[in-house]
Amino acid sequence: MAAKTHQNDTKYHQISPTKPKTTKPKSNILSFCSLFVITVIPLCLNIAIIYLFGSSKKYQAIVKPLWFPSLTLIHIASVGSTLLMGVAAWLVWVDGGLLVDSDALPLYISQVSLSIVWDPLVLRIGEAWLGVIFCLVNLGTLFACYCTFRDVSPSCKYLVMPCLAWLGYLTLCTSMLL
Repeated sequence: MAAKTHQNDTKYHQISPTKPKTTKPKSNILSFCSLFVITVIPLCLNIAIIYLFGSSKKYQAIVKPLWFPSLTLIHIASVGSTLLMGVAAWLVWVDGGLLVDSDALPLYISQVSLSIVWDPLVLRIGEAWLGVIFCLVNLGTLFACYCTFRDVSPSCKYLVMPCLAWLGYLTLCTSMLL
């Protein structure tokens, strides 16, 4: 009986030649593609909106306090915030947090959309009261992104915090334009 069991064990534990795994390069390509989609597309949209609607005479003509940001600072911070949020969303994607049953993807898309709309709404059209509403909704969405991203990938909270600070400052400045 013991010899029979030993014979069965050696039968199942024999080393058989296997093919080398090719999933590593494929997963690297998919990871790079997801990085491209999640970061570069919102970044290009933001830069296109800045190019098309960003330089407004209305905002420059308003008498503002010294602590108000210049147009250059607004545009640079907007692009930087979009880039940081894209990298944070990509880190969440890599950890599996942007799945269909998660709230992370709709929150991220909402946050990107709201941040893109603010620039032409306030700087080009001059609707500060509507800009305050968009800023407050965007601030709530960004905070929800922060909470969701933090639960999936704790390192993402350090990327979203500067975006929260910038949007809080932008909300304050927009409310002072009323």
